[in-house]
Amino acid sequence: MGPADLNTASTQAAPPTNPTRKVAAASLIGTTIEFYDFYVYATAAVLVFGPLFFPSGNETAQTLASLATFAIAFVARPIGSVVFGHFGDRIGRKTTLVAALLVMGISTVLIGVLPTHATAGNFAPVLLCLLRFGQGFGLGGEWGGAALLATENAPANRRALYGMFPQLGAPFGFVLANGLFIVLATTMSDETFTSWGWRIPFLLSAVLVLLGLWIRLSLAETPVFAKALAENKQVRVPVAETFRSSWRIVVLGAFSVMLTYTLFYLTTTWSLSYGTKALAYERQDFLLMLCVAVLFMAAATPLSGWLSDRFGRRPVLASAMVGGAVVGLLTGPLLGSGETPLVMLWLCAGLFFMGLVFGPIGAYLPELFPTNVRYTGASLAFNSGSILGASLAPYTAVKLATAYGVSWVGFYLAATAVVSLIALSMLRETRTASLT
Repeated sequence: MGPADLNTASTQAAPPTNPTRKVAAASLIGTTIEFYDFYVYATAAVLVFGPLFFPSGNETAQTLASLATFAIAFVARPIGSVVFGHFGDRIGRKTTLVAALLVMGISTVLIGVLPTHATAGNFAPVLLCLLRFGQGFGLGGEWGGAALLATENAPANRRALYGMFPQLGAPFGFVLANGLFIVLATTMSDETFTSWGWRIPFLLSAVLVLLGLWIRLSLAETPVFAKALAENKQVRVPVAETFRSSWRIVVLGAFSVMLTYTLFYLTTTWSLSYGTKALAYERQDFLLMLCVAVLFMAAATPLSGWLSDRFGRRPVLASAMVGGAVVGLLTGPLLGSGETPLVMLWLCAGLFFMGLVFGPIGAYLPELFPTNVRYTGASLAFNSGSILGASLAPYTAVKLATAYGVSWVGFYLAATAVVSLIALSMLRETRTASLT
């Protein structure tokens, strides 16, 4: 074999690369769709699911029952991490991402055609819980794959900047979901919205899913995984290998992202319930306030990605966690005041620090794990953190605010920030780590 043949063989063996714009678009659009689906459910759970699926004479009991179904998806997410992580680490990121998107999208669309309790009796909430589980199961495979798609295609010195694209899907999906609810609230009566209008955001998910599939199917496998595949570095059972070699990182990673979830779902899902009930805001007015506040999260996410590429993941995350604790301690004086400027300040500050703590995670968690278990490990850590930080956060906040006052919700938030900060201090810095 001559030099020309060697060059040809080397060219053939080189894994295909994805253009930067396509990687950014695929990472962003996919998680935007997934988070849109998730937030559509969260908003509907606060606004209409209580009376429609859990009729009761007690409004608080209705809200608590509805928010309990919200928690089901967070239990499903680590299960999705294991299942999708297995195939993502065995056969590839691209195929697994497409499957996760389909599971999430189909579950969301089917919620839009569910019969209510008035039509199907107790069978209706059972179906709602099953489809909510499907949403969580799909999202459990979505985030890890999208984060790996971004970071495994990134230059070594810009992984956090690339890794923030999946994170941007959170504020974008939130604005899409709640912007649509605002339009519906302002164009139809409460009776019409409760009767059938709430179904529209769920059904429209089908259009977004088709768009996401079109973009993702055009991608090649990530160069890092393609190289591992060519060298036959896959392990037989990724979840077993993850717990054998990296169980401590999974546990600490989960606790380190705990604040991310608590901060977001208290400043969005729970605050919507508190604002429309205890503070007597009109639904569309508070949704609009949230849409404005989430822009601060959208701005902070790329900022934190850029900062963590320059100064390291841990310094940026630690600073954001301290800020999250301060927001928690100010919950009573700001949100509890009921005065719109102070309420807006609390929402904007909370979501700004949410963006700062959320941005670097897209690179940080994948960098903690080797290639052969990276999908499983990063997904498990991220989605196990959702159980710790978000599954019962709105439910717990309703109970605390009712029993002890809104300041105790802030103390709860500050406590999760401390826990996450302790976990972060026990993890290594990864800015200069290799992904090979």
